[in-house]
Amino acid sequence: MKAAPVRATAIPSFADALRVAESVLMSGGQRTARRNAWTSVLEDRRRAKDRVEAQRVLEQTFAAGS
Repeated sequence: MKAAPVRATAIPSFADALRVAESVLMSGGQRTARRNAWTSVLEDRRRAKDRVEAQRVLEQTFAAGS
């Protein structure tokens, strides 16, 4: 008895499905603008995290020096 053939097609992820929907619904310029906006959000979060870390280090440094 032969085994059933194995399909090598990957199941698309949710993110892949969103990208497909995005490409159908939005023009190229809108997609670029949305991605740029999201990149800005991520960069702002990173900078905020860095600011908090720098503040913590400064506070520890001044507390140890007193």
